[in-house]
Amino acid sequence: MKRRPFIKKLIQSTGGIYLASQSPLLYGCNLEPKNKKLGIALVGLGGYAGGQLAPALLETEHCYLAGIVTGTKEKESIWVNKYNIKKENIYNYDNFDSIAANDDIDIVYVVLPNSMHAEFTIRAAKAGKHVICEKPMAVSVEECENMIAACKEAKKMLSIGYRLHFDPFHDEVMRIGQNKVYGNMNVESEFSFLLKNPDSWRTQKALAGGGPLMDLGIYAIQGSIYSFGELPTSLWAKNTTKDTEFFKDIEGSLEWELTFPSGKSYCKTSYETPIFAELKHITEKGEVKLENAFYYGGIKGSTPDGNMNIKPVNQQASQMDAFALNILNNTESIVPGEMGLRDNYIIEKIYDSAANNSEVLELNDIPNILDIRRA
Repeated sequence: MKRRPFIKKLIQSTGGIYLASQSPLLYGCNLEPKNKKLGIALVGLGGYAGGQLAPALLETEHCYLAGIVTGTKEKESIWVNKYNIKKENIYNYDNFDSIAANDDIDIVYVVLPNSMHAEFTIRAAKAGKHVICEKPMAVSVEECENMIAACKEAKKMLSIGYRLHFDPFHDEVMRIGQNKVYGNMNVESEFSFLLKNPDSWRTQKALAGGGPLMDLGIYAIQGSIYSFGELPTSLWAKNTTKDTEFFKDIEGSLEWELTFPSGKSYCKTSYETPIFAELKHITEKGEVKLENAFYYGGIKGSTPDGNMNIKPVNQQASQMDAFALNILNNTESIVPGEMGLRDNYIIEKIYDSAANNSEVLELNDIPNILDIRRA
């Protein structure tokens, strides 16, 4: 199906702007008992799976680490011993499809390089498993469309790993921005870190799909949208890469501006500067700011009235528990595949503008989906 008809059909089927947890799902009547903990299999055992997701699954209430999928044989015994995983729940990329017969595993969490997201999301859906796919959802809008279609056909839920929708600091920023607590505003956002390893998969377009925009800039896009609670109507972008010798295959730095109905958002992302992560509202009454905004922890928030007195949570545990409850209660994910498609659509437009002398591009076909719980 071509992009424009698919998006129009998608909007029609979801009723336009998405109101979180509003609409029931049509995933059949075989619901799990509400007191059951759902089993999750992690596909790809890199730094994020090992350093964040697996430890978080020790804190979850409604799901647990049931299985692993890895292409590295040496990792198997380490994970079995550390997390008490059954040997029959260990898979590799070749025998992954046999996971269909494993009743221990309800959810597959795809934590692979970006170019592999579509393949394993589709294979998981065909195997009868619900799916969480890490961001960015895929490396193209077309892949996103195929992933959504596969999950719908299999009557399985698809959620994207947008953990910050489950973080209380970002929840407060959404509430403040969407309700214009401090008046009209513009947004500034940046997420950058220094990447100097030429062997990193992040520097290879075939695996990453792009540079820091795909990896880090997507947080600035997300933060801008849920701050306004609106969809952008146009954008322009500029490739600001300095070290073009090192960053031959991908961009090293990018800047872009999103225009919304009620304001603008200016964003930056880079692999060429020291780590920096900030989301800021410039309002009529002063600044609302999150420092370390897109980190796993250590976020600090302030408003014109003072510092945010907010207790942090384990973002990943909250995210995975929420999806397990979606399955158990037959409710929509607040970060569904359609949201991932929306962001890939914006990413493609940003690359198009940067490649065409910062041409201003209208976003007429943007998928009409928002997290506006707080508006």
